[in-house]
Amino acid sequence: MTEENSKVEEPLETPETEAAAEDVAQENPLFNEEPELMTADETAVNAGRIEELEQQLALAKDQALRATAEAMNTKRRAEQDVEKAHKFGVDKFVNEMIPVVESLEKGIENAEQAEGQHETMLEGMRLTHKQLLDALGKFQVLQVNPEGEPFDPNFHQAISMVPNPDMEPNTVMNVFQKGYTLHGRVIRPAMVVVSKA
Repeated sequence: MTEENSKVEEPLETPETEAAAEDVAQENPLFNEEPELMTADETAVNAGRIEELEQQLALAKDQALRATAEAMNTKRRAEQDVEKAHKFGVDKFVNEMIPVVESLEKGIENAEQAEGQHETMLEGMRLTHKQLLDALGKFQVLQVNPEGEPFDPNFHQAISMVPNPDMEPNTVMNVFQKGYTLHGRVIRPAMVVVSKA
């Protein structure tokens, strides 16, 4: 290292910088004033004002947090509403299709009991019925046929109770009308006869 590089530069105080500092002090009298001490009353007023401002700040923070939480809740509810609309938007359509399924089932039942050559027509009706149930199943529409199962008031509607010593109490003996669910939600409960002790 050279001798020039090893020297630490010291601030230069020249007569010009001193004169400039004096000029600034003369132009701005605040540089020359002694700080005023506050009286006890002024200190108390300032402390009260600081406390008031801190309370307002805490209140503003609380309101901002509540507004953020409310916005998040609104967004979550909107997302849930959209999801339900997607899941259950076909509700009315399904309610219109259920009588069609039941008409086909009645036609199959009547054709099976009728005498004569109905085998071709009966097979066509069975295939149509299966195709219709498969199409509904793709949209999570499931048929509830609980014969022989325990009675579940969430999915079944009991129209009568009949004593039956051969069955456990509260078991579905007969199904008058099949039920249907859409994504697990009951569209129509199954109308059933339940056994009692």
